[in-house]
Amino acid sequence: MLWGNMLKSMILGIIQGITEWLPISSTGHMILVNEFIKLNESTVFMNMFEVVIQLGSIFAVVVLYFRKLNPFSPQKNRKEKQSTWNLWGKVFIAILPSVIIGLKIDDWLDDHMHQFFSVALILIIYGIFFIVIERIYKNKSPKINQLKELTMPTVLAIGFFQVLALIPGTSRLGATILGAILFGCSRFIAAEFSFFLAVPTMFGASSLKIFKFLIKSNTFTTNQLIILAIGSFVAFVVSIVVIKFLMCYIQTKDFQPFGWYRIVLGSVLIGYMLLS
Repeated sequence: MLWGNMLKSMILGIIQGITEWLPISSTGHMILVNEFIKLNESTVFMNMFEVVIQLGSIFAVVVLYFRKLNPFSPQKNRKEKQSTWNLWGKVFIAILPSVIIGLKIDDWLDDHMHQFFSVALILIIYGIFFIVIERIYKNKSPKINQLKELTMPTVLAIGFFQVLALIPGTSRLGATILGAILFGCSRFIAAEFSFFLAVPTMFGASSLKIFKFLIKSNTFTTNQLIILAIGSFVAFVVSIVVIKFLMCYIQTKDFQPFGWYRIVLGSVLIGYMLLS
């Protein structure tokens, strides 16, 4: 059983690493894939696993952007260090909406929205949003092309878009990128700020899931720790590749293909559910 779960955890880690950094919903894909590749674990553990495995993806951001995110770097002068602190201040402002709202509705979402049909429907809805918004803004020049140009009202607005990602199937990256583009950011800045926003957001979400798992008198077995470690490590490695790919991709292309992917996937899944 352990070897089977280890293999399945590796597959889930690959899916997590790919989907976390593309606007197609990592949690949504994890829930959907679980319909076909089931770990032999309890529902309570799986609800926690689907969030905590994202820590591997988050560490990929920390590794790739360590210098830019490190305000203590000896390679930075005083002005650069101050700029880094300002960036973290903006990230802190942006995460406030999801912290405040997320704490209140997290349990409700676990009980009502982690479902096959709702995830498929959300995939389609936000796929349409991506296509429509990209077409509207196709010929518009972005007003914000550097992180330092982000204002506090803008990052707060992006933070409220991140709240939408609490609904499985939305995509945290997708929601924040849509919000950033709507408020005048270039795709590059929208994606990069979304990466940075993910670090405290997903670390907090993972910590909350672990805390809720343990407070309900659950304990981690050795096998469960192995499964979590494998999935997270695979997600870390895959995430590094995918982040580099995405930042090259958006230099010349938009997000419409991801919108079409979401629509097709959501439609196929609904069709599968109706026929099964």
